[in-house]
Amino acid sequence: MENRYQDGKSKTRYVLIALLLIFLIAGAFLILKLWERGQGEYSGTGDVGKTPAYLEVDGVRYTQRKDVETFLVLGLDALEEEGGVESYNNEKRADFLMLLVLDHGAKKVTALQINRDTMVEMHQLGVAGQSIGKVTQQIALAHTEGNGREVSCRNVADAVSDLLYGTRVEHYMSLTMDATAIYTDLLGGVTVTVLDDFSGIDDALVKGETMTLTGTQALTYVRSRRGLEDSSNERRMERQEQVLRALYDATLARIAEDDGFTAEAILSLSEQMISNRTVTQLQELIKTVTAYEFSDIVTLKGEIRKGKEFMEFTPDEKALQALVIDLLFEMAADPQ
Repeated sequence: MENRYQDGKSKTRYVLIALLLIFLIAGAFLILKLWERGQGEYSGTGDVGKTPAYLEVDGVRYTQRKDVETFLVLGLDALEEEGGVESYNNEKRADFLMLLVLDHGAKKVTALQINRDTMVEMHQLGVAGQSIGKVTQQIALAHTEGNGREVSCRNVADAVSDLLYGTRVEHYMSLTMDATAIYTDLLGGVTVTVLDDFSGIDDALVKGETMTLTGTQALTYVRSRRGLEDSSNERRMERQEQVLRALYDATLARIAEDDGFTAEAILSLSEQMISNRTVTQLQELIKTVTAYEFSDIVTLKGEIRKGKEFMEFTPDEKALQALVIDLLFEMAADPQ
């Protein structure tokens, strides 16, 4: 089975705006002590964002562009009972991964959505956060290493960097998936046309019906895989994007009628967020992003197969190289 490399032209730009509203704007106004609380040092390779990335394709050497900045957005969820999964430090997986690529030269933002089943080499961390070796497994599990906060987020960023040929990952923000329920209820529900048959999971979610989801239903809708006819993460990613669209529409409508809604949303979601950026840094980042053109949402072409225990997504190497070069790299000045 293949997950087509989509150029995103068929996807609407407001999905990305929704991410900025829900993740970045709320994060920008977090009380500083929430960011400072429980700080941890990632002591694995320690070189993400420092070592220049390079890639050689057909004898041509490429390096990461200096005018490109990256922001990793993570949606965290606790481990489901999938049989035999053991985490070293915590049970929060990164079930939603999206890398926002800020192109300062072209003044545009592109979003790269990464399949949580992508097989990558990642660090295993000891009790003090140090790397004690590497293992190849689903990228979602990189967050289960570490303290469940900054150390774990940094480990995911390191895995994303390795996947993308050493691309610097300067910023990150995580939000627990239960924030979906909190935010949906705050909006009074979100309206979607149900894509799948949820019989036995939530019988109220009827395939093909347009309905307003409660917070609990929205969370079920974006996180479920087991028990569905199509249990692939690609299908779940479609539902996640669908809910993001609905959240965006509902958010704009709510802001138009209630000037105080943004502050209310920030207060409601602040406990679910972690970031390596200070309040001031996030504010400046938001100013930059909102001034840029919102471009595509892209995904990777690759192969999905059932592994020994779980689904595994392996990116197509040529397609991955082409995407990374297009979004993040440029031909080296001196290919030698």
